[in-house]
Amino acid sequence: MAFQTGLSGLNAASRSLDVIGNNIANANTTGMKASRAEFADVVASSLGAGGGNNAGLGVAVETVSQTFTQGNMSVTGNDLDVAVNGGGLFQLQMPDGTTSYTRAGNFKLDNLGTIVTNAGAKVMGYPTTAAGVPTSTTPGPLSLPTGAPLPASATTTITAEFNLNASATTVYNAGTNTPPYTTYGTALTVYDSQGNAIPFNVNFTRAASTPGPPALDNWDVRDSTGTTVLFQMSFDATGKRVLPIAAPTVTIATPSPTTPSITASLDVLNATQFAAPFGVSNLAQNGYVSGSFTGMKISESGVITARYSNGQTQAAGMLALADFRNVQGLAPIGGNNWVETFASGQPLLGQPGQGKFGGTRAGTLEDSNVDLTAELVNMMTAQRAYQANAQTIKTQDQVMQTLVNLR
Repeated sequence: MAFQTGLSGLNAASRSLDVIGNNIANANTTGMKASRAEFADVVASSLGAGGGNNAGLGVAVETVSQTFTQGNMSVTGNDLDVAVNGGGLFQLQMPDGTTSYTRAGNFKLDNLGTIVTNAGAKVMGYPTTAAGVPTSTTPGPLSLPTGAPLPASATTTITAEFNLNASATTVYNAGTNTPPYTTYGTALTVYDSQGNAIPFNVNFTRAASTPGPPALDNWDVRDSTGTTVLFQMSFDATGKRVLPIAAPTVTIATPSPTTPSITASLDVLNATQFAAPFGVSNLAQNGYVSGSFTGMKISESGVITARYSNGQTQAAGMLALADFRNVQGLAPIGGNNWVETFASGQPLLGQPGQGKFGGTRAGTLEDSNVDLTAELVNMMTAQRAYQANAQTIKTQDQVMQTLVNLR
């Protein structure tokens, strides 16, 4: 019996050394989770009720369990390197169409702009609006718009914040153009539907006041020629703008016969009239020319934002995360990937940073959670256990030799 007991000990110690060796070999593998061999004693079954003093038959490796603890974070600076800081795994679509999961976020782009792993598996995520709001709860392969340029967009909103000098009390005389209608004015560039740049000028001239109560100071907003009044603004005694309540709409002609005129709201809600020099504090519009893809970034909520050469940014999708009731029940298949099993349960999908899912950190990779020092100590312990079991077999052999040599 000692032969069988010692042999089981040798097999168990050998298996433990295999597991430890695999941990040590993967100490620098991104997203790798350490494993450990767990042992159980072997006892012979008894016939009847009188066999309670059976000796053990040795040891067996009951299972090799995985330790899903968080690994350290290493900053890489690569935009497509991403780590999960907390619970959750990235969902992948393997080349054969099956689904797997990983903690290794060292992603790449293929020739079609699809985000993939080093093995060619597609990274799954949610489609989003340009603002980053998910439009579906069903994950699909994530792609970046690396091919066609971002289309041009016509200006629809113009925002202007400025102060009109309350000391300027002279009402504008259109017949003599006094004071000149260009005394107070500003300009910016707007864009038509094809992205053509068009200058837009507005000028402000003092109009007759409205008697009270309440008395109001009025200003006309004129076009670049000064002959057309686009609308009128009114200010109360405190210099706050009171009319118009809503942002008026202006029409801007385009030089191209194929593009329609630009219709945009002119937001002057924050205009003021104080006894201070005229000055423009903010002037912006939302149109832009077409642009090519230049880069991307991933937010902590998993939203992938694409950058374009025209200075625009738009969301191009959101990473999907999966979690399991029993994450240790996942089966490793190599390549830093795991697959769902009956023991793990079905995946629960969600968005990074919500509920029990961790946030995503771009430009960062999760290191292996292998404790190299502990593994080297475990290796020495397993080696001594192997030697001790070998000594058991050797001792039993000497006992048998003694019996054989009896005269």
